[in-house]
Formats: sequence, structure tokens, C-alpha cells
Amino acid sequence: MSIKSDTRHLYLQVIDHLKLDIEKGVYKEKEKLPSEFELAKKLGVSRATLREALRILEEDNVIVRRHGVGTFVNTKPMVSSGIEQLNSVTDMIEQAGMKPGTIFLSSSTQEPTDDDTRRFKSNLDSGMVLVERVRTANGKPVVYCVDKIPSNILSESSIQGDESLLDILEKEAGRRISYAVANIEPMGYHEKVSPILECEPEASLLVLKQMHYDSSDEPILYSVNYFKADMFSFHVLRKRI
Repeated sequence: MSIKSDTRHLYLQVIDHLKLDIEKGVYKEKEKLPSEFELAKKLGVSRATLREALRILEEDNVIVRRHGVGTFVNTKPMVSSGIEQLNSVTDMIEQAGMKPGTIFLSSSTQEPTDDDTRRFKSNLDSGMVLVERVRTANGKPVVYCVDKIPSNILSESSIQGDESLLDILEKEAGRRISYAVANIEPMGYHEKVSPILECEPEASLLVLKQMHYDSSDEPILYSVNYFKADMFSFHVLRKRI
């Protein structure tokens, strides 16, 4: 079936055609696509045109290419959240209609590092509480969380159960998080995190690093969350000024 039916660049037509086939279920999630030769022949385009389309589809996480194996349809993210909204991981999972859970890996109180002192800009003689957890959605691991809180704000023993740390801080310490400064970074395979989240070797991660502040602009919580990119997507509303 040829797609040469409009005046746009052919690779754009290929992208739209493949996306439509995926939406219609012609190619299902995790299903292997035909070879480049077969797909180019079917669409009536050159392999160079097809490769450019596949490159862009891979950048958009629509497909994933596994070296020496083939090209596969990526799974659609089950959780989508506006990055301008300060939602806890618990909230995001619940809003997607799934049940949140927590697997505790470790917790300890440590001496503050130079980075801790720089980030929190306060006297940290009391130490830092370091918590490592895995958050689950319907029992499946989806986020690996590393959180740091000054121990004079929240003790190690206060962190338990499936509650979000934002809720625990408000309930146990009387400190309400008002806003956070966030940075998102894409990451490939992580030697420690990827196996814990049961990721495929080629699966990517979205790393969300956040410093949380209360209404007095005091830094309260620093977190590094590793999200499975095939489960989560983030968007932002941008306004012209």
C-alpha cells in the first residue's frame, strides 16, 4: 500500500501511517514490526526514508529498536501528569486508576554531605534521613525513589506505610510543601535501578530531581525519582507572554 498521497515529505507520511496502524491495532504493543525491507516495500518508500521515520518515532518513544533483534512497538505510558502540578507519586498512580504501593529498600540517618549542605542551606548537624523505596502500581514496580530529609524535620521512624512523603511531612512534622524546583533528565539502562524496576535492556528511564520548599521558602525535601518511561509521561502547559 503506497502512501504517496499528499505533498508533505515522505518520512512525515510514513510517521503518520505507522502511528495510525498502531492506533488501529495493526501493530500491537510490544509486537515486532516487519523488517525494514518489508516495511519499505509495503509503504512504497525507500529504506532511507523509512529509517528517518523510524528514527523520529524512536525519539518520540513510539517504537523501540533492539540491536540485532528488530523494531518493536513501545508500550503506551499509563500515567500522564502535568509537570507544572506538584503531585506526589501516590497521587499520580491513583489518578491513573491504579493502586499505589511501596516496597521499602532501606532507610538510615547519615552525616550530611557537601551537596546536602549546599542544597539545604542550613545547619545539618542533626544529620540527613536517607530513604530508598520502590513505588508500585497495581503491584508492579514503576518508580525507584531516593529521598533526603533533614532529621531535625522528620525522623527515620516516621517514614512508613504507603503514604507519600508530602503527606507524612505535613502530618508528622507540620511542614507543608508549597512548591518544588524540578529537573527532568532522560536516562538509558541503569545498572542498579533498571533491574529493580524490571526494565527491558533497551527501556529508558525518566529521572526527576526535585528540591521541595515550604511556604517560607525553606528547603525541606530533596528527591530523585527514576520513572519507567514506558509507564509515565510528563507534559507542561506553556503560555506565550
